[in-house]
Amino acid sequence: QSTVRTLYSNYLPCSREKEKTRGASSSVSSRRGIDRRLSDYRGMRAPGSEDVVVIEKKAGEAYIITVNCPDRTGLGCDICRIILDFGLSITKGDVTTDGVWCYIVLWVVPHYDSLVLRWSHLKNQLVSVCPSCSTYFVLNLTSLCPTSTTVYLLKFFCLDRRGLLHDVTQVLTELELSIQTVKVTTTPDGRVLDLFFITDQMDLIHNKERQDETLEQFRSVLGESCISCELQLAGPEYECHQNCPSLSPAVAEELFSSEQVTDEDNRAQVLSDDVIKLKNSIVTVDNSLSPAHTLLQIRCVDHRGLLYDVLRTLKDFDIKISYGRFSPQTQGHRDLDLFVQLKDGNKITDPAKQDSLCSRLKAEMLHPLRVVITNRGPDTELLVANPVELSGKGRPRVFFDVTLSLKMLGICIFSAEIRRYTASDREWEVYRFLLDENCLFELGDDSARNEIANKVRRTLMGW
Repeated sequence: QSTVRTLYSNYLPCSREKEKTRGASSSVSSRRGIDRRLSDYRGMRAPGSEDVVVIEKKAGEAYIITVNCPDRTGLGCDICRIILDFGLSITKGDVTTDGVWCYIVLWVVPHYDSLVLRWSHLKNQLVSVCPSCSTYFVLNLTSLCPTSTTVYLLKFFCLDRRGLLHDVTQVLTELELSIQTVKVTTTPDGRVLDLFFITDQMDLIHNKERQDETLEQFRSVLGESCISCELQLAGPEYECHQNCPSLSPAVAEELFSSEQVTDEDNRAQVLSDDVIKLKNSIVTVDNSLSPAHTLLQIRCVDHRGLLYDVLRTLKDFDIKISYGRFSPQTQGHRDLDLFVQLKDGNKITDPAKQDSLCSRLKAEMLHPLRVVITNRGPDTELLVANPVELSGKGRPRVFFDVTLSLKMLGICIFSAEIRRYTASDREWEVYRFLLDENCLFELGDDSARNEIANKVRRTLMGW
């Protein structure tokens, strides 16, 4: 408790300065919020007890997720990624830590109307990324060592139909099977051969019962169109599917460029009103308000996964958060106030480091996902790219959202694949979809392509 009080003593001077500018009512509200969090800390129990993660249903649709465990750099990012993977949106949140213990409170709501949520599984996933008492204190480890996960190959051959790929993806999502990479091919006679390389979030896929359940679910969805369906350990073909086929220089430039989008931009991705709004993000760094921490303030247009994108960036920069507030949405915008330190406990004082961090954050706010429609020989190709964490983790639910938006547009997918690509000193996950020309859109028309790209982008961003 004394450690936490000492931590807050660093924040209180700057809080009082901010309160003067925000008015008396805001001042009282802020102090009450601090008192509540201090009260929460007094009730903390040792990690490893049943309340390391608590999920409560509140009035309305919101759920409150509370995480109370030893701290480590990047923990907030990992928690937000799991929440995003379960189809939930974070409406507001608070993070507090003294460098040893952390206390995280997040308000979440389901993003999809038809979402099937297994709250006990979500809790188990969240607990799995929290450092345990023995890990942190007995072994004196400051971070968790990644464990290798066995990759399985789900292969099925069936008759094609509109929306098939999304229906299959939805089954995988509900079974908590993560897609590592995929290869989808349509034959000239209207049949589909799908190769899904998957891992099991529940780590039970090696059990026959789990395998039988998975195959039964797929046969149920495929129905009479199913010709064959197999599940087996992935072999050397998995590594072969990891490398991304070459992209044309123009497409690679559009997908991976770190430059800010300009109004005069005449590339394939025409500026929409949504993208123009994203350009107004503000990121500021202030070292004058706290003696021990750098205050990082972000104001930007809200999108699904925003908190994950911010924390992912900080994790990649090896920056730890001591206190953070993710405010509720106001007129489509979000405000984030984060007191941060470098891993060595110092403030961020190097101007070059500050500029690099602010530029990366602005780029993530502007285009956390890149969407491009271009030509691939005589065919029309939709490409979606997102940066990969330094830990090697990609963004969750991208394949789900892209196939959902194409299903809603009535566009069939002729072939699809997920690969990794290295560009601009970063690794990217690239989703490639060849679109079937037999649809309501004239795919060679620029306005039709822009409409498709905007629909996909808006679905991915949660708009």
